[in-house]
Amino acid sequence: MHTQRQHHHARRTVDPRRAESIAAAYDLAGDNYIAYADGDSTRLFSFEGLHAYADRRLWSLLDAKLCRLRQSGARSVTILDAGCGPGTWLRRLVTRAVELRFATINARGFDVAEAQIETARRMAGNLAPLPGVSLKFDVADLTSPLREATGSVDLTLCLYSVLSHLPIASLPNVASEIARVTRGRFITTVRAVGSTPTIFIDSIDKARNFRLDHSQDRYHIELRNGRSIALRSHLFTARELRKAFGRHFEVEELSGLDIFHSRFLPDRRWNPASVLSDKQFLDLLAQLEELYAGDARFIERATHLLFVGRRRGSSAVLGAERRLPKDDNSRR
Repeated sequence: MHTQRQHHHARRTVDPRRAESIAAAYDLAGDNYIAYADGDSTRLFSFEGLHAYADRRLWSLLDAKLCRLRQSGARSVTILDAGCGPGTWLRRLVTRAVELRFATINARGFDVAEAQIETARRMAGNLAPLPGVSLKFDVADLTSPLREATGSVDLTLCLYSVLSHLPIASLPNVASEIARVTRGRFITTVRAVGSTPTIFIDSIDKARNFRLDHSQDRYHIELRNGRSIALRSHLFTARELRKAFGRHFEVEELSGLDIFHSRFLPDRRWNPASVLSDKQFLDLLAQLEELYAGDARFIERATHLLFVGRRRGSSAVLGAERRLPKDDNSRR
């Protein structure tokens, strides 16, 4: 593991005008990324960021997996977050595992962006010293071998755009390595082929222009502040995702995540207060999500695709829910 001192001296110099790699793009975003991706970083479970609905649904799923493991009598849990960014999801899981009184909590997150790892280490300062908690953040590449022992991880995460930024040809090896270290569940989300646009590192209104070349999986972004970003980006079909990981994992769920919420979210800069979402309307959207999340006609029109897999040959300790638990927080 890199120490913070080693990490500081190894930091790459990022051209402030142009980012030509995934690491450079997210390093360039710096602390602004956590506000864009997760909302208020001081309110870990507020789920009020850009992907609030998806975040709440994901958390319902992850919380259920942790609770099921604890209820089985397990006193230890090992969690890996591949492409952890600023570490928000790992901090949520570790916080919850402490609440559930796991005696031993081993958690590691890694990312190619050094600035994001610095943020993750800083934000996790209150968790790392807790008794029984081993929480580490490293600078590492998902296309390299994982350092975890074979069959050692209960929950492996790879959330939002991480897989979208990888060379598509590397997916078989990445899937094989993730499967090697996972003894429990693998949970990932990726940008769907029919999703609405994003510029990944910040809100889309910060862009002057953007274009995704699907033949090359290259995304070119020109920001309003004059900066230019070029990075790898791939939009997934449900079939691609199943093919990549179905060989190693029994598919517990493959569904669309946020088909309706983002598209019907009012904008206070444009819409009058009379059309802002109320409880009744949010309830209706939640019903539509439940109804169409697995529908082949809608799944790839979602903002993200959700894949939940159980390592083939593993026990069913973490449960085998076919659908996400009902979201009691969908009215927030």
